[in-house]
Amino acid sequence: MMRPAEDVEVYLCRDPVDMRKSINGLSILVEQTLGLAPFRPHLFAFCNRKKDKIKILYWERTGFVLWYKRLEKHRFVWPVDVGECVVTLTGRELNWLLDGIDVFSLQPHRELSFETVL
Repeated sequence: MMRPAEDVEVYLCRDPVDMRKSINGLSILVEQTLGLAPFRPHLFAFCNRKKDKIKILYWERTGFVLWYKRLEKHRFVWPVDVGECVVTLTGRELNWLLDGIDVFSLQPHRELSFETVL
């Protein structure tokens, strides 16, 4: 099974992408639309309009790698209205997203603040 490392930085393209795009089209999208460098050690994730397909692009030493997943029944939970064209996740959060978990509605514990330990 191929899954990203938990500490890798992942950039999600929020807008739907034509899944006919391959390495060249997606790498141009990373540069021109997302304003990011496709040769950096990051993952770039793209989803189609129906949210049943994901492509992940990354550079690995001597060339690009393109990873593709198609769901047969369910849909990926993809950010809709976050105000940004690109959303940043960790590799761990991307794995959760690939498993069907809504990483955007997870609520952490409320931050605590104390003055003293006594």
